[in-house]
Amino acid sequence: MSAHIAEAIIITCIDFRFQEYINKWIGSNLKPGAYDRGAFAGAAKSLETILNQIDVSYRLHHIKKAVLINHEDCGAYGEDGHIDRHVEDLQKARKHIMEKIPDLEVETYYLHLDGTFEKV
Repeated sequence: MSAHIAEAIIITCIDFRFQEYINKWIGSNLKPGAYDRGAFAGAAKSLETILNQIDVSYRLHHIKKAVLINHEDCGAYGEDGHIDRHVEDLQKARKHIMEKIPDLEVETYYLHLDGTFEKV
């Protein structure tokens, strides 16, 4: 049996408005078919859920990187959806991931409505 190895896991929100931007970013930054993908309302807001998914991806597919993408105007955040809250949640998620899996590279982004990715 051959090993199942993926380059990364990408965690995004479920919001349909951003999928084209996310797909284009993935196509420009990762090899086709070399990543796991998870989508959860609020992305990094669902910390326990994404930590579990990253752990599974790391154990089963030996990923080297986790990419978390939150976005502007996120309904899951409601009135708390200002950029400062997103940055706080992304940084908190990065910290927890790195504590749990120290050798995993973690990239975090805030995706604007116009499709611009801002590294956090």
